[in-house]
Amino acid sequence: MWRAAAVAVTAVLCAAVVKKQAREIALVLSLAAGALILRFALQAVWDLRALMDQLTELAGLSPAVTAPVLKTVGISILARVTAELCRDAGESGIAAFVETAAAGLALCAAVPLLRAVLTSLDGLF
Repeated sequence: MWRAAAVAVTAVLCAAVVKKQAREIALVLSLAAGALILRFALQAVWDLRALMDQLTELAGLSPAVTAPVLKTVGISILARVTAELCRDAGESGIAAFVETAAAGLALCAAVPLLRAVLTSLDGLF
């Protein structure tokens, strides 16, 4: 994780210097740094996914229960990053649309979880 922090600090310093002269280049620098940081974080995400799969198996849960939760978290993270990039580019209107669309997608991703809960409740009564 220290690599991601080093990339972030370096990119922030470079973007602050470049932003005064060429705002567009600073935005591209931010995008490149973000992509590199996400690449470093990808290994941690895969490790977390493996842990979630083990816990799901140990608890005897169906993947239909845990998959919507992971999808919703992924949608949330992606929407947050995208909206912030839009705001940095001066497009706060588009950022608002991204956040609204993400909320709708998160609800759609949660539908299988809602179905599983309703099926479980139906089995109780």
